[in-house]
Amino acid sequence: MGSRPRRGWRRVLLWSLLIGLLAVAQGLLIFLVVEYEAARMQERADVAASAVADEARQSMARSLQALQLLVWGERSAAQWRGDAAELLRGRRELVRLERRDAAFALVDAVQAPHVATLFAAIPRGEQSLDAQTACAGARRSGTPEFSRSYYTPLASGAGLELMDLCLPQSAPDGSSVIAIFSLAALLDAAVSADASRDHELSFVEGDGARLARAGAVRGAGIYRAERVVDLLGANLMLRADSRQGRPDLIPNVSVALVVSLSIALMVLVALLARDVGRRAAAEERLADSLAFRKAMEDSLVTGLRARALDGRITYVNPSFCRMVGFDAAELMAAPMPPYWPPERADEYKQRLLGGTVGAESLTGRETVFVRKNGERFPVVIYEAPLVNSVGKQTGWMSAAVDLSEQRHIEEVSRQQQERLQATARLATVGEMASLLSHELNQPLAAIASYASGSLNLLDDADGNEREMLKQALSRIAEQADRAGRTIKSVHDFVRRREQAREAVSACALIDAVLPLVRLQARKSGTRIDVQAPEPAPRVLADRTMVEQVLLNLTRNGIQAMESDATSLDRRVLRIAVRAVNAQWIEFTVADAGPGIAPDVAQRLFTPFFTTRSEGMGLGLSLCRTVIEQHGGALDYSTAATGTRFVFTLRAA
Repeated sequence: MGSRPRRGWRRVLLWSLLIGLLAVAQGLLIFLVVEYEAARMQERADVAASAVADEARQSMARSLQALQLLVWGERSAAQWRGDAAELLRGRRELVRLERRDAAFALVDAVQAPHVATLFAAIPRGEQSLDAQTACAGARRSGTPEFSRSYYTPLASGAGLELMDLCLPQSAPDGSSVIAIFSLAALLDAAVSADASRDHELSFVEGDGARLARAGAVRGAGIYRAERVVDLLGANLMLRADSRQGRPDLIPNVSVALVVSLSIALMVLVALLARDVGRRAAAEERLADSLAFRKAMEDSLVTGLRARALDGRITYVNPSFCRMVGFDAAELMAAPMPPYWPPERADEYKQRLLGGTVGAESLTGRETVFVRKNGERFPVVIYEAPLVNSVGKQTGWMSAAVDLSEQRHIEEVSRQQQERLQATARLATVGEMASLLSHELNQPLAAIASYASGSLNLLDDADGNEREMLKQALSRIAEQADRAGRTIKSVHDFVRRREQAREAVSACALIDAVLPLVRLQARKSGTRIDVQAPEPAPRVLADRTMVEQVLLNLTRNGIQAMESDATSLDRRVLRIAVRAVNAQWIEFTVADAGPGIAPDVAQRLFTPFFTTRSEGMGLGLSLCRTVIEQHGGALDYSTAATGTRFVFTLRAA
């Protein structure tokens, strides 16, 4: 019997605790619902106040922009009045525009048509003190500035709360434009239909006095929100007063219970759905990532291999299997890699287990593998540590590149290079032979001519003839020495070596070739005209090669005048030298021949191209190459009355 009262007391206690907990929970639920409703009402008031305040700021900014366009630029009085009237018609919050001079005297004014009797009760002059203060501040700062708000009565008995905006003009006379804003019109333009349906909107002063109001209802004074509308030099306080009173208790409790239970169930379902969705999305991303990685690894030509710390292979890609000839199952089942050369297996194993793997991870390590068919091939290995999700190293990841194809290409390239060098040597030998045969024709012909003349003089030579014979024999010696120097210079030229250059007089170069030039000129009746300053400039050149250039150009000029198109009195070959500047000396060889045909001019410097049957076509090509090797340039100009070749050499 004693235990039963104790069990009953315990049951009552438990039920009491449960009821108490439920009562507390319901009380908290009711309190939270009421607070939620109150917070929602307050939030609506805050949103309405913020929206209207933002719209009022934007409306003021648009009006300010339009007024600045009116202020900028020079306008006549009629133009200003027309633009001002147009602006007043477009901006309902503007009720009057005034132009004031530097002394704040009224110059002109335009009033909005919808406010005809603005300053009928109290003259404008008595209400301009605030405007003067704003204009003084605007002129000091150079920016527009608002005045304080003021009230002006209308003839109808009502009144308007106004604000003046002073905008200093850019003109040097210190004038300004004053725009008068209606706070009621500004508020009406900023209030939306939703805000006016549930709230009373008004501009108020700091002490709570209402300046202007808008909205279809009166506020209950419980849920209020205030926002400051920042203006230039002044601020307006915007108040939003909700028409809603305190929330009712009974309807809100029943609605709150149902809504709260529904929301709790929906939140639970939403959480479960979101969790399931996240899990499914994570699994899908993981599958896509694995598929992408597998496709990428399968498409690589580089072999990939993963190994455990004990050397056992845990992963290979298809490229690695193709490289060594073993399939993935064989490689992962083998205790040690089967592609190691038998004679180097101990060395590889010692390096692997000794911890030196990966030391060359950045630069790579070249080694040798063995294919399944026994073929050995070189590879380069790049190693990187294989780390798990907790940061612990579990093995090595390797990238293997087969070098056998690269080595084959290198060998083929080496063989081709050797063949090209051999071909180049043969071409050089041919070029040398052609150049020597071309360049030695003239000195050898001169030697033959002097020798023939000497033999004729030996028959009956007196003292004078012996002197002539002595001169002829000296010419033979000179030309033989010149032929030797030509062979050496052409040999160095073909081998592309730097010729021995010396400082030599330009006249000395011309004098060296004049005997041969005059000899050929006498045969065709050509006169030689040499023009050179005194003292003659000096050039830095390979004497033999430059003399050959002069000889080739003068010979071509004489041959160009041997045709019947050039009369004997016009056959003059001019050789001129002049200093272009302190660094360059210019040589000119000009003839009076028929000029160069256009089709010939296109191939004039092409090797082995010639218009004469006895020529080899190497003269002008050799001349240009010699001059360019000296750092100069060879060019020509041609006309129906002759051709002019010009080349430059560096001054000594």
